[in-house]
Amino acid sequence: MSHSMQAQYEQTPAADNTTMFVFGAGGDLVKRLLIPSLYNLDRDQLIDPNMRIVGVDLAEHDDAGFRAHLKQFIADKAADHHSEGRGSALDESRWREFEQRLHYLQGDFTDEAIYRQIEDAIASSDSGNAIFYCATASRFFGEIARQLGQAGLLTEQGGNYRRVIVEKPFGHDLESARELNAELLKVMREDQIYRIDHFLGKETVQNILVARFANVLFEPFWNNHYIDHIQITAAETVGVEERAAFYDKAGAMRDMVPNHLFQLLAMVAIEPPAAFGADALRSEKSKVLGAIRPWTTDEAAHNSARGRYESGTLGDRQVPGYLEEKGVDADSQTETFVAMKVMVDNWRWIGVPFYLRTGKRMSARDTEIAICFKPAPYAQFRNTDVERMASNWLIIQIQPNEGMWFDFQAKRPGPELEMDTVKMGFAYKDFFDLPAVTGYETLIYDCLTGDQMLFQRADTIENGWRAVQPFLEAWSREAESGRSGIEGYSAGTDGPTGAHELIQRDGRLWHKVGEPTGPGVAPVPKRGEKSPS
Repeated sequence: MSHSMQAQYEQTPAADNTTMFVFGAGGDLVKRLLIPSLYNLDRDQLIDPNMRIVGVDLAEHDDAGFRAHLKQFIADKAADHHSEGRGSALDESRWREFEQRLHYLQGDFTDEAIYRQIEDAIASSDSGNAIFYCATASRFFGEIARQLGQAGLLTEQGGNYRRVIVEKPFGHDLESARELNAELLKVMREDQIYRIDHFLGKETVQNILVARFANVLFEPFWNNHYIDHIQITAAETVGVEERAAFYDKAGAMRDMVPNHLFQLLAMVAIEPPAAFGADALRSEKSKVLGAIRPWTTDEAAHNSARGRYESGTLGDRQVPGYLEEKGVDADSQTETFVAMKVMVDNWRWIGVPFYLRTGKRMSARDTEIAICFKPAPYAQFRNTDVERMASNWLIIQIQPNEGMWFDFQAKRPGPELEMDTVKMGFAYKDFFDLPAVTGYETLIYDCLTGDQMLFQRADTIENGWRAVQPFLEAWSREAESGRSGIEGYSAGTDGPTGAHELIQRDGRLWHKVGEPTGPGVAPVPKRGEKSPS
């Protein structure tokens, strides 16, 4: 049965009136995700009718030019999606209404003159509320915050709020993350800072909390007594695309692990919060990341693998290798794939390894959490044809096919005792009418309403970087000794050999990318039969 979400939207109040200033308005993030998200919120009547969105950047635009620039991109994307059967073409009349919200200020982020223009724009608006969205290169985050503070634009008075949204990457190592947090906290309070991670806006990520804490079935078994290990995967089929300038300095680790993958780890591993609110939830997440075992550099090197995609076949097309991509340094030592093992040393998870992997140009687009339970005792089947017991798996797929699947054992029909692994599943698209969204809508609405539950706190950010720092230091040491430590893998595969060796050393296998079931889906073998590899 399908349940429309329209009734939920009708019951959700619109956010208070505000002016949102978007620094870096000419960037890819703004046209691909931010403006479409605001357009969707406007469509669903979740933002105030008088809210204004003001782009701030160096490019020469006026209001009309800024609107035309955004419309062309969004219309082209909407047409592409419509031709693929995903969503509809751009609604011209709705866009004409929405674009009246869009305005533009030309200026340099480092020049105090632009902040005087911002002050004037707030003064001329219908509201003293303001949100400042840093959609710029990360090197500007601290400078923008300093200039906003110096101009008095972060001072809250008369019941009006001032909030700052900061995109990732939040620092490039532990020291830089601490420095950036310190810069921000010099000019504003923690409750004014919204460190955004679009993974946390996805319905399936939020559903992890509901699945765990609203269903008595799961929580008693959500610990090291029953769970053997947990795998977290973020696989992409795309290459570096237009992000070479950023990506070649960051790599897979900095781009994905301290934010996206660790946020998924924290959502899976947290203790039940005292309340379903921002402070309680974020405190529990910080505790989990703070409990990750600090490897030595030797241990970090042993418990990780890096790779870089090479030319290969993806679907029906040939794609170039990373070093052949436009804008990538021919001598680059940047990884496009990373796999790692971490341990969470608390009472619930001691002894349970968490295996994380992320990479570009892999065989399928797939972001998922695969939870492997310990197999049932074999004693009851000792005198039967069953050779071994397969594990139960719970697969939580974040994208693209959002849902949850559970593998369990069942008897095959017939006179002999033979088992098969079967699955039960829940796909969001089969139960709910999901509107076309980017994943940012929930997060932007939460910022507009002052809910920080899905945003990262300073201590969470620093705990994440603290956990990856030994890996960064191990790789730096390798580079200094003349060893890159980066292994090639063909585009369209599931990563380098070293990633498979990493998990096989522990007697385990990676869950196959793109499959909504665990590795144990093959029939349980009868005695004397060869076990599937």
